[in-house]
Amino acid sequence: MPKPASAVQRFLLENLDIRGAVVRLTDVWQALRRDRDYPTAVARVLGEMAAVAAAIAGNLKQPGRLTFQIQGHGPISLLVVDCSENLNLRGYAKCEGALPAADAGLAALVGDGSLRLTLDLEGLEQPYQSLVPLEGDDIATVFAHYLERSEQQPAGLWLACDENAAAALFLQKLPGADAKDADGWTRAATLAATARDDELLTLEAAALLRRLFAEEDVRLFPPRPVLHDFPPEPEKVAAMLRALGEAEARAMLAERGEIAVRDELSNHTYRFGADEVAALFAKRDLH
Repeated sequence: MPKPASAVQRFLLENLDIRGAVVRLTDVWQALRRDRDYPTAVARVLGEMAAVAAAIAGNLKQPGRLTFQIQGHGPISLLVVDCSENLNLRGYAKCEGALPAADAGLAALVGDGSLRLTLDLEGLEQPYQSLVPLEGDDIATVFAHYLERSEQQPAGLWLACDENAAAALFLQKLPGADAKDADGWTRAATLAATARDDELLTLEAAALLRRLFAEEDVRLFPPRPVLHDFPPEPEKVAAMLRALGEAEARAMLAERGEIAVRDELSNHTYRFGADEVAALFAKRDLH
């Protein structure tokens, strides 16, 4: 079976009790950017956040839908990434006004902001939600702090993103790690920090882990494909317009010449002209 183009591949440093994952998004990253002219700085943070979401969703103990949302008062007012239990991923960034340089930090891009996690697990009456302030000036630091706070174990993230791919290397110390090797976490994190952006973006997971952890016993699990499979759903939009009512729909049409409905998260635009609006409200044959 061919390897998926975009995937999460979990691993375990067995002698150290440290788990991790390697993420590379290629076709999925291209789908997230399709028809969106994101400036370089915006694309970078969205790609990094998408790679982090895939890494965390791929390591959940109980599968569920995971949504990360960063809101702030800077040029980027909103970053959203949503990942289902089968690693079907989507996301977008909302940016307005002048942007800082391409290498600007998160504080310059988002300003004073917050990170919201929503986790929807089967069997829960309501999704679990958590809201925390942004701690750190890049996506990797923000999410490492979040994981350490929520799971009470040290975690590390190393991210890279360019126009072709977004990638992540994730490490997390397990509760029994110190009993196996008191210096293991420090050593593993130091080695992981030597990963270069080009290695994260281009090397296969096995080759990357061999390069980083040559002296460690690494168990590599099969890759899980990451998807971007959100086909257009025009009937849902049509039902929404019918619910608005014919008078409201025709008023929108008269004002704008067409009705355009944008689904930012799934990256679809639905357009209804005069003929389409007329068809929506045409009397249907009851026979």
